[in-house]
Amino acid sequence: MGEPVYGIHAVEALLARDPGSIVRLQVQRGREDRRIAALLAAAEDAGVAIHRVPRSALDRLVQGRHQGVVAELAGGPAAGDNTLAREAELWAHLEALDHPPLVLVLDGVTDPHNLGACLRSADAAGVDAVILPKDKSASVTPVVRKVACGAAETVPLHAATNLARVLKGLKERGIWLYGAAGEAQSSLYAQDLTGPAALLLGSEGAGLRRLTREHCDFLVHLPMAGAVSSLNVSVATGVCLFEVVRQRTADPR
Repeated sequence: MGEPVYGIHAVEALLARDPGSIVRLQVQRGREDRRIAALLAAAEDAGVAIHRVPRSALDRLVQGRHQGVVAELAGGPAAGDNTLAREAELWAHLEALDHPPLVLVLDGVTDPHNLGACLRSADAAGVDAVILPKDKSASVTPVVRKVACGAAETVPLHAATNLARVLKGLKERGIWLYGAAGEAQSSLYAQDLTGPAALLLGSEGAGLRRLTREHCDFLVHLPMAGAVSSLNVSVATGVCLFEVVRQRTADPR
């Protein structure tokens, strides 16, 4: 069996995008409300087996707030995951877009709660692809899926075996790389982000790695007016992404 997916939002998204990956849906016995009824209807329409079980059984299956629903997945490393597994697929995906690509690169975000929150912001901002290094990064675990509230099933993901090569590929395709760094001289808000853009954010402690910084076309910072010197990476990701959204949707008048 693959890792379970739990939480109403995450399971709803999985049922909508890839119901065939679900072996069975376990639902808390005695829980009857509108959200569970809608989820059960979607599962029945997709032909997914439903099992009513005591809450204690769900508590043993997952560690976290399951909200009374756990989807058990078929085996395989990518079960229930829409990861763009090969670089060729990533390039084909980006080149087929009819708008300037917006890419999010997370360089070594290891906390699953932060990764889940970043994916949720990426989905909300309409990010076209999220790129993670294959190593030294959190993977898409049940905790990530739960925090992401369904975004882990909707945002295209690419695990880069060689992140430097992928960054070079982005630049070769005309995508500008903007790295977030607290010591950068230029403000994010001074950049024109309406063209093809990739936003690069680093790990919770060290930030962007040296080699990643060297690939950036621009290093930018978020102006900080208070006593703290930096933001949590998931908060910074949301701020950066929605500055792109603001610029791209601003009324030119």
